[in-house]
Amino acid sequence: MIKRVFVMFVCLFLLFFGLGTTHSYAATNQLIVINKTTNNLAFYENGKLVKVFKVATGRKGSYTPEGNFKIVNKIVNRPFYKEHIPGGDPRNPLGKRWLGLNARGTWGDTYGIHGNSNASSIGKHISHGCIRMYNNQIEWLFPQVKINTPVIITSSKKSFDTIALASGYKVTKQTNGPVTPEEPNSNILKKGSHGSAVTLLQSKLIAQGYVIKDEKGIFGTSTENAVRNFQKDRRLSVDGIVGPATKKALGIN
Repeated sequence: MIKRVFVMFVCLFLLFFGLGTTHSYAATNQLIVINKTTNNLAFYENGKLVKVFKVATGRKGSYTPEGNFKIVNKIVNRPFYKEHIPGGDPRNPLGKRWLGLNARGTWGDTYGIHGNSNASSIGKHISHGCIRMYNNQIEWLFPQVKINTPVIITSSKKSFDTIALASGYKVTKQTNGPVTPEEPNSNILKKGSHGSAVTLLQSKLIAQGYVIKDEKGIFGTSTENAVRNFQKDRRLSVDGIVGPATKKALGIN
């Protein structure tokens, strides 16, 4: 009788808590997949691919760890301890949000998904190992993600759905074609932008004495250099990206 009760208890325990990665996913209903080959991050919820974001990963292939991990902590305005820069400081390279990973024997204090003070780095292989996102995009993702959400980091030419399925996660395949990476805040102007907003930006810079050789309405290298010089002169964060602070200094609404 005691043996039978013990066996029933074990079976109920396994049924309730689950075994392996698949059940862990079922418990959180979320999944994050990061592909270092394309520098894209996919966020799944309830088996559906919700959004894809452009990210930055390690300068060398070995810098950003690959494997199956979990989100183990969530921090708003995490300080950059190495350089003693407080959280929320515009100079802080970790941006405004931090999602810590349990990678390589660490527990969310070394590797993470975070924002970044240098928006121009996103999409590149440039970090020391963490996964960088645009600040406004990590601010969207941060409240959505639950502690213990599984994170797969890999280098692959396969689709996100294929990567997820191969790791034992049940996903609903997309019927409307692939989900493309979310654009950063449309209010931000950077190299590659074009249109009337760029034309206005160029006119503001030229009026203040900055030389621009790019075609009118095209944000090229010359416009980027002019923005950087303007930011340096105004003691702003020098990244060549025209965000809220630079627009305000230029008098652009």
